[in-house]
Amino acid sequence: MPERARTAVLAAAAAVLKTGRWRLHANRHRFELTPRPRRSCPDCRGAGGWWVGGANPEMEACDCWAGRRELRIRLLPLPARPDELPF
Repeated sequence: MPERARTAVLAAAAAVLKTGRWRLHANRHRFELTPRPRRSCPDCRGAGGWWVGGANPEMEACDCWAGRRELRIRLLPLPARPDELPF
């Protein structure tokens, strides 16, 4: 693929990610797209959720991002971890 075409594809992908409210994480082992909360959401106003009170307060996730799927594409296998740590 020529360098100009590759640059154009990457620029288009970056624009789609920004408008689609996705977060991209890439390394040599995988590409990962995860949803982000919408700033225009009337329920959470971009915070991603709200705190539920009580004796043990916890955060409840908003449906503007929590119900959306994640996408992972594996590239290289992760290196094997040793069973025992060397001392």
